[in-house]
Amino acid sequence: MKVLIVMAWLFIVPINSYAQKINVMKTDKTEETAIKNVIEQLYFKGIYEGNTELLKEIFHKDALLFGDIKGVPYYKTAAQYIEGVGSRVSPEKSGKDFKPTIISIDVINTIATAKLNVKMYDFNYYNFITFHKIDGKWLIVNKTLTDVEP
Repeated sequence: MKVLIVMAWLFIVPINSYAQKINVMKTDKTEETAIKNVIEQLYFKGIYEGNTELLKEIFHKDALLFGDIKGVPYYKTAAQYIEGVGSRVSPEKSGKDFKPTIISIDVINTIATAKLNVKMYDFNYYNFITFHKIDGKWLIVNKTLTDVEP
């Protein structure tokens, strides 16, 4: 009788009732579209036009940029980067080709990454950009970049 009760109890009580709960990561297509829009309307447009106000809208004030250009290490704060964009001749004014491409966007909850290819001047940049949704806005919190031969 005791064996039957124990066996019945084992079948009634779910085995995984004490298992750790794991949060499921969410990828939201609406947020992916929002990030695509800020990349195109603020980041790409800001770089192309040399529009520092657009870039200030998308970069978190404490964002950092790391990478290499033509094999030379590169490091700047967001403020230094934006100042540099504002002081150079923009691709728009130079008349040179500007071909930006979004390769991929991955979103999980309030963080996201984007892989971009930006061909401008004589450079073929690959950017890996990290976003964080802060106060309802997607902001760049980190940018890594490298220049590769076309």
